Amino acid sequence: MTLRSAHYWVLRLPGEWLSFRLPVRALVLALLLTIGLLSLITLSLTIGSYEMSLREVLSTLLGDEVSRQMTTVVWEFRFPRTLVAAFVGTMLALSGAALQNVTRNGLADPSLVGISQGASLAVVALTVIWPDQSSALRPWVAFAGSLLVAALIQGLSWNRRGGSSIRFILMGIGVAAFISAITSALMTYGQIDRAMSALAWLSGSINAAGWPEVRMVAVWCAVLMPPLLILSRSMSALQMGESTAVGLGVRASVIRYALISVAVGLAAIATAAVGPLGFVGLIAPHMARRLARSGVGIHLLLTALIGAFVVTLADLLGRALFAPIQIPAGLVTAIIGVPVFIYLLQKSQAKSAL
Repeated sequence: MTLRSAHYWVLRLPGEWLSFRLPVRALVLALLLTIGLLSLITLSLTIGSYEMSLREVLSTLLGDEVSRQMTTVVWEFRFPRTLVAAFVGTMLALSGAALQNVTRNGLADPSLVGISQGASLAVVALTVIWPDQSSALRPWVAFAGSLLVAALIQGLSWNRRGGSSIRFILMGIGVAAFISAITSALMTYGQIDRAMSALAWLSGSINAAGWPEVRMVAVWCAVLMPPLLILSRSMSALQMGESTAVGLGVRASVIRYALISVAVGLAAIATAAVGPLGFVGLIAPHMARRLARSGVGIHLLLTALIGAFVVTLADLLGRALFAPIQIPAGLVTAIIGVPVFIYLLQKSQAKSAL
């Protein structure tokens, strides 16, 4: 049964054992973002050094072979690349949302607190020091590197009174700088061919992504997103403070570590697939929060759609603006994200001054 009002739809399951209050504005926004993302994906398939019309692209996707060259360009290059961009944007955005909720700090982001840097160091070490290892190990190595860094930051930010979100952020920034220095040292003193291979990956470029990367990120999205949705109700309680969450029956410490593990996993797999993409996890949750007020579940949906849209757009702009020169998507997201980060930092300082 569905009850409607001007601002909310209340959906109740048969027997009324479970009900959902869905804000109309957020649902409309989710629909518009979905349409926009699909349109952007379609547009990205038509733009490139080999021009194709929308009709030719749609015919190729539906299985009609307009020409062998078009089929190769769409199915082997552009389509997997665009899908990877959308999946990676979704994962990084959800990772940022989880970190911001667990730390209760709007400046938390995988690329700012060392998690992406831990994955980068692990993958660069694998590429430079052990180049003969299978590329199938990359997501596992990236996850291990991110998890170790997250555990290190968590331990350093802990004191007798418990964890502190500000200490977590500051420790993460310091550890990220240290890890970046080690990564640079590996790049400087490693063999030139291995270093160049790692450098292309470190730029956050999606142009080499293919169907193996699509399968990897799709499988890991299917594994990691359900736990995040299950934990969304507990995230709502954590937003009111750890003591309040405990009073409501939430095992705050368990939920905290579970959310950090899921956030680390999402960021690590995304980084392993295409390299580090900065500021996506910072921008998307704030955009979702400003565009529509909603509960945690709908907020995660909007955050995922915005993250997918931002990275897909960044990849398209990097590919099309200065063609045939391709700008890595990581550089485009950094150009967009740095001003946003400065604005949020200034805003948080103004609030604390008040």
